[in-house]
Amino acid sequence: MLQSFNIELLADIRSFPGSRRVPQFNKENLEESMPGSGIAYVHLKLLGGRRPVHKDSKNTGWRHPAFRGYADYMETDDFKKGIDLLEAMAIKQRTAYMCSEAVWWSCHRSMVSDYLKLNGWLVHHIMEVNKATEHTYTQPAKIVNGKLFYGEQTLL
Repeated sequence: MLQSFNIELLADIRSFPGSRRVPQFNKENLEESMPGSGIAYVHLKLLGGRRPVHKDSKNTGWRHPAFRGYADYMETDDFKKGIDLLEAMAIKQRTAYMCSEAVWWSCHRSMVSDYLKLNGWLVHHIMEVNKATEHTYTQPAKIVNGKLFYGEQTLL
């Protein structure tokens, strides 16, 4: 599937890059198998999900704590370091990023995509061989003064 889009690098943005159900997607297996497909593999833990909600979270547009926690994390220096790494790699190689969920709209990839789109990247979600859809902002996303915001109201 990735080869149909000429992907050169697969960035794994899972906090815990393993799977009991589909072991071929374990980090070690991907590190071993991807180069044989002509695709490099890198694990970017700094962009991983499963982040706690901050007590003073202003990202109230997200009801689910996993998404709100990630929105809070997106305001940290560690997220910025991770996204800077991803962007630097994507400048050099045609890049896809992955997580555990099959569809982007039920995953923190949607929020990474919001951030990248805001910053001028053209993001497509690969759905199947030769089929991708252009990213549209998630429902709670708001752009305020050039910054991404997930609040119910525009407080910035």
